[in-house]
Amino acid sequence: MKTNPGQNLLQGLDYSVLQQCMHCGMCLPTCPTYDATQLERNSPRGRIALMRAIADERLPVTKSFGEEMYYCLGCLACESACPAGVDYTHLFETARAEIERSGVLDTPQRTLTRSLILRHLFGHRLLLHGVGRMLYLYQASGLQSLVRRLGLTRLLPKRLREMETLTPTVRARFSDQLIHETETPAGTQRLTVGMLTGCVQDMLYSEINRDTVDVLLAAGCRVITPRGQLCCGSLHGHNGDMEQARIFAKKLINRFDLAQVDIIITNAAGCGSHLKHYDRLLADDPDFAERARLWSAKLRDINEFLVEIGFHKDLPATALSSPGQAVTYHEACHLCHGQKISAQPRQLLQALPGVKLRELPESTWCCGSAGVYNITQPDQSRQLAERKLANILKTGCGTVATANPGCLLQLEKIAETQGKPLRVVHPITLVAEALRRR
Repeated sequence: MKTNPGQNLLQGLDYSVLQQCMHCGMCLPTCPTYDATQLERNSPRGRIALMRAIADERLPVTKSFGEEMYYCLGCLACESACPAGVDYTHLFETARAEIERSGVLDTPQRTLTRSLILRHLFGHRLLLHGVGRMLYLYQASGLQSLVRRLGLTRLLPKRLREMETLTPTVRARFSDQLIHETETPAGTQRLTVGMLTGCVQDMLYSEINRDTVDVLLAAGCRVITPRGQLCCGSLHGHNGDMEQARIFAKKLINRFDLAQVDIIITNAAGCGSHLKHYDRLLADDPDFAERARLWSAKLRDINEFLVEIGFHKDLPATALSSPGQAVTYHEACHLCHGQKISAQPRQLLQALPGVKLRELPESTWCCGSAGVYNITQPDQSRQLAERKLANILKTGCGTVATANPGCLLQLEKIAETQGKPLRVVHPITLVAEALRRR
């Protein structure tokens, strides 16, 4: 996408993308924010109308427009519902990029926070891991529990007090400590795959990365996990910092020898949705455009890949029956709506001996995590989390599977807050456990 001097980024879009919306309204019942307010402006149709008006120079980019686009979850349920195939992902990310370019939401506090988190914390692996280590020590030492028991969090400003309850549990060991750079299957080797460890996943759910590698080995794959991987840039791309998203994309591509691996595996839905679009993100970069196209062609979600090679058909014979558990499945938005992967995780879970899969009401409805939405829109996020938990409890299952770290954390925290015993796991963890029992 290229813009001329004086143009905003929405004007630089292929106009046919903006014209795709037929205003039919089929997206309205699928949109969590429209469901909450019943206001047209809070719907995908309403937001696209605002974007088109800005592209047509009938409206300026304003603070009100910026707030509206950040009220949107970016869950992409509208894309699944749309009969015209509107590329809302592209529109949404372009609109947010224009909001950041124009500075209509800028305040000293917001600018500093975005710079510290997006540019510095996630931009420097050692700094991110250093913060993770300090948080781990704070938690493992019992200091966090003591601070909470003494009620010292009451001394924090209201916003920080709310955020403190969302503090994730950092793991003792990160992915590079759990996974060798190259691991080879015991039996016949089918493919060589590259393993993405992520940044949030690496610190909060490193055991899921270990589970993923174990299952890939059982599937006959040689697994290469490059050391020192950085953030993939999805958080930046979804929040209007396309320049930084491109920098991270190029750094991550450079970590992998694309000629050496047949497939690149991700197990984080939100990251995967972004990673598969590296070809578009770097389309105008002469040094990376071709490599980005090859990257996107090789990128697979772990659930998608295992079903693609037929591994789910072998599971009943290779996995040992669980002690019998009822499991329900929450569909991470960027897996089902962003990547159109819905049946595959269910196929894996249904193939596990002893696991009874029960359908979750509103399984594709957003849980309210949506990247940093639970921080930027805490009230709306909490309402969505409570709605999701209520539906999970209706199934009578003690375990819910979901394939995104943000969803895992959101569901863990809402269950903890409401005092509900609930195990929240990645589908690949249940597969790995069954294989280990064998």
